[in-house]
Formats: sequence, C-alpha cells, structure tokens
Amino acid sequence: MHGIELLEKGIHELNLEISENQKKQFEEYYELLIKKNEVMNLTAITDLDEVMIKHFLDSLLLSSVTDMNKYETVIDVGTGAGFPGIPLKIMFPHLKVTLLDSLKKRLLFLDEVINELGLDNISTIHGRAEDYGKDKEYREKYDLCVSRAVANLSSLSEYCIPFVKLSGKFISYKSELSDKEINEAGKAIDLLGGNINNKTIVSLPCSDIKRIFVTIEKKKNTPSNFPRKAGVPSKKPIK
Repeated sequence: MHGIELLEKGIHELNLEISENQKKQFEEYYELLIKKNEVMNLTAITDLDEVMIKHFLDSLLLSSVTDMNKYETVIDVGTGAGFPGIPLKIMFPHLKVTLLDSLKKRLLFLDEVINELGLDNISTIHGRAEDYGKDKEYREKYDLCVSRAVANLSSLSEYCIPFVKLSGKFISYKSELSDKEINEAGKAIDLLGGNINNKTIVSLPCSDIKRIFVTIEKKKNTPSNFPRKAGVPSKKPIK
C-alpha cells in the first residue's frame, strides 16, 4: 500500500471520511511541495509514503484528541510548509484558518498551494508571533491555536496563548516531552492565562511513531505585557 491509499487507510483509522476531491487536494499538495522543495528548503522528508504519514497524517492526528467540528477559527503558529494548518483545512473545510510564519518565501509557496487547491477562508500572515500576538486584530481572536514548531513548551505557550479566545485552546504537537519540561512551563502557562487540560500520547497510524499532544485551555485573558518583544521568549523562557 502506497501514497494516497496509505493516507486513506490512516484517515479511516482516525475515524474520518475522505472524499475524492480531498484525495486530489492532498496529491496536489504533495506535488507542489516536492517541486518547490527543489529550489527552497521546505522539508527534509520527500518520500511519498513518508510525507503522507509524517506530515499529512501527523497533522490530522489532532482530530484524535479534540473534536475539530467544535472550532471555527484556527491559527497555525510557525506553519513552515503548511503543517498542520493546510491538511486540517483540507480535511475540515468549515475551518477558517490563519497560517503564520516569519519567512516570506514559505508563505508565497503556501499562497500558491491555497490557490491551486481552491481553498477558501484560509490566509497567510508574515511576521513574528510576538508581534501579531499584540495586534488587536489577532489577539484573543481564535478558538484554537496549533503549532508543530520545535520550541520548549514555555516559549511556545508565550507565542501561542495570546492568540486564543477565553475558553479556546492551544494544542501543541510534541515528539517528546519530559515531565520536567511540563513542570517548567507550568508557571508560564498560568501567567499567560492558560491551564493544562491534558497530555495525550497517540500512535500515528501506519507507523510505530508516538505523538504527544498538550492541550491548554484559556481560562483568563493574557496580561497586556505578553508576549514579550520578538526573540525574548526563546532566549529567556518564563520560569
């Protein structure tokens, strides 16, 4: 079993249904990703089956820890090549998605993907999470914030929690997570208005990979002095 059949099998394992049009969109996304990857560094994973599992299915794995139909507005912070934002948009077309990244070239690629796949209610924004998190147009405006970005949970929480509405959620994708990292992030999460709802370990379909999701619920408004200036959250995580 290869390619789109593998994706279809994994999607069924997640108790989701995929249409012919959605399959076509995933195939087109893969082709655009590989073509653009020849001229700019978008991903180290290029094998068809590996992209289907480690990027597409991994992005959709979120649906095993939260009901995606409960959300309307989603922001993907540090989206990179569009993961998890674009696969989530393909699979759950009702979502209004914002893709945030600091590299303009990546976003130009994502604009091309959005256009080619005929996706609507999805937009890209160029800049730093620390700046947009202060912008009243984006601050505390989203039902859900997601991120596959590699950063410690304390820094990631400072990037992401300011975007979340009260009672909304920030869900972080982690490949590994120590109790120490969670404990160290506890103060930051509380300070930013969040509360750790749960930590869930999930098996990625069609693989032996484990994924950890940390679900943080927004309990109170983020104080106006957060996020701090660009670069500070990663250099000096809240402790």
